[in-house]
Amino acid sequence: MPVPSAAQKAWQEAELGVLVCYELHTFSQGRYNQGLARVTPIEDIDQFNPVGLNTDQWIKAAKDGGARFAILTASHESGFRLWQSEVNDYSLKSVTWGAGKRDIVREFYESCQQFDILPGIYLGTRWNAQLGVYDFKVTEGSALSQADYNELIEAEVKEICTQYGDWFEFWFDGGAHGPDQGGPDVLSIVEEYQPDALFYHNLQRADARWGGSESGTVAYPCWATFPYVSTGAGESAKEAISANNFQLLKTGDPNGQYWMPAMSDAPLRGFGGHEWFWEPGDERLIYPIDKLIDMYTKSVGRNSTLILGITPDTLGLLPDADVATLKKFGNELDHRFGDPIKETSGKTRLRITPNTPISTIIIQEDIRQGERIRKYRIEGKKENNWITLATGSCVGHKRIETFEPVIVKELRLVIEESTKKPKLKYFAAF
Repeated sequence: MPVPSAAQKAWQEAELGVLVCYELHTFSQGRYNQGLARVTPIEDIDQFNPVGLNTDQWIKAAKDGGARFAILTASHESGFRLWQSEVNDYSLKSVTWGAGKRDIVREFYESCQQFDILPGIYLGTRWNAQLGVYDFKVTEGSALSQADYNELIEAEVKEICTQYGDWFEFWFDGGAHGPDQGGPDVLSIVEEYQPDALFYHNLQRADARWGGSESGTVAYPCWATFPYVSTGAGESAKEAISANNFQLLKTGDPNGQYWMPAMSDAPLRGFGGHEWFWEPGDERLIYPIDKLIDMYTKSVGRNSTLILGITPDTLGLLPDADVATLKKFGNELDHRFGDPIKETSGKTRLRITPNTPISTIIIQEDIRQGERIRKYRIEGKKENNWITLATGSCVGHKRIETFEPVIVKELRLVIEESTKKPKLKYFAAF
């Protein structure tokens, strides 16, 4: 039976993180257009001028929102690098801002340490407008050969791996082509210098998988196991993975031989729009708190890890409205899930305080032993009769069941089917 690596277990237990989306394009005139951004070089990198940039403000807001990890887009589709790269002049060392000496990756990393947030890094190798790299491939308009580009990417990844400290996660956007596909060998560098990091992902290895949409939710059931060692990306996905609108990514496979838990991602500014990068005047797109709670229960509560996209503005700060929403979200998570009425570990029964209504139950397996539960029901005792409150299949790291408030004397979890003897980690009522 597949079981998680230490990095995968830590990633699932972290449950909620943020993706800090910041790019040279943030400072361009007009609204962000991904199709154009991927292929249109930006010659004047001195437009990058976030005079108030403060990574402490970003990470404190993430912490207030309940996040336990944060990932920074250190390089994206423009090709601009948010660190002091010695191998790529198209980076912060070449801008007037900060006298060409500031390193946002370092400042981000140190802020994560200060606020006890696990630091992750997002690196784009698939598109590079400045170098003329489209969908992993060097084009005729590039000054580099494919071999030169591969060598550059490998050197950049080594810089990130060796100059800051331990990273929690490496996220290669859209996957990373490896040597077998004519791309750079990034996996061996990460494995050598950052062996404890979660690797997401290439065709050689995927420690996690995309959950099939950018809605911040996953389907139910959502198993952490998968039938293939990797997922591919878009066009490179196996037909069995891309079929049915990537249904296999959404549900996983209870009989899969590889441990590959699902990620649920969505931009915080995704309510009625889909804004990963800041645009002026778009606070109306910020998800309301009730929608964020629903997203949480349909991601973390369905055995997935939730990642919310947050985006600083041209000042280099998260806008006040985004900061306030994160704070309210964190407070609501704590209010709903921070103080159980009753909880237990390793047991399947809970006695409930008399006349106390309950409306939420959380179940967790000990995933170190794999996902063993295949079918369950939750019952409550009213008078002398047991009534069914909820039924399900997948539990995994966490299952959140919600229902109309009910008063019962006792709860019991009935495991109807399992592959081996279930190992229950947590059973609680709220």
